[in-house]
Amino acid sequence: MTLNQRRTKILEMIREDGHAKVQDLCHTFNVTDVTIRQDLEILEKEGYLQREYGGAFLKDVGMFAKNITLSNQSNMSAKQELARKAVEYIKDGDSIILDSGSTTTEIAKLLTDYKNLNVITNSLNIALILGENPGINLIVTGGEFKAPTLSLTGQKAADFFFNIHVSKLFLATAGITPDLGLTYPSISDLVVKQAMIDSSDTIYLVADTSKIGICAFANLGPVSLIDYFITDSSITPEQKRLLEDSDIHVI
Repeated sequence: MTLNQRRTKILEMIREDGHAKVQDLCHTFNVTDVTIRQDLEILEKEGYLQREYGGAFLKDVGMFAKNITLSNQSNMSAKQELARKAVEYIKDGDSIILDSGSTTTEIAKLLTDYKNLNVITNSLNIALILGENPGINLIVTGGEFKAPTLSLTGQKAADFFFNIHVSKLFLATAGITPDLGLTYPSISDLVVKQAMIDSSDTIYLVADTSKIGICAFANLGPVSLIDYFITDSSITPEQKRLLEDSDIHVI
């Protein structure tokens, strides 16, 4: 991994988790603490983060939790487009998992009139959207809180899904690599995503086309883990063919 690649990945991780410890970054990237401290110093000078003893945190990280807003607000029109398509596959009486993310948040906004719907989520902003609806039985996982994504993660969040069974999972991703791997910025998310998949009969990946070809830091596994890929209308015929060659139903 080149110098610039490492700093980019460090920044992606901090933008996802809100903070990072020097020792954890040393272990992740297999470099010395002196190297990581130099990386953090440069990222601080560039205005991306603020260093603290033993690590660094994202600038204005508290703003996301205070205002209940997600850090990633890009491509919102595409996300709203595919959210409208995704809810066509949700029926009254279903039991579903909504993963955390800006796209799944748009799905949640369209569920407020549903009846007898069981929803499990690790997203606090989704919980606030759906929590007042008497027709929705809402369950929120435990876990470690990440302010930029308003989500709960880590092994405690994953353990929640033990002995849980739902019909449908609406899964988010940070990127789909050129060789069709599902990737995320944070290692702590991998156990949660896998637990969600293991608990679900049918897995719908919901991601706009800007995620195709993107390689985030942590690899969950091949795209064949999912059953359906719901995306926006900008997907190219070649992208669609590659996914369908892996037995993915593209919607």
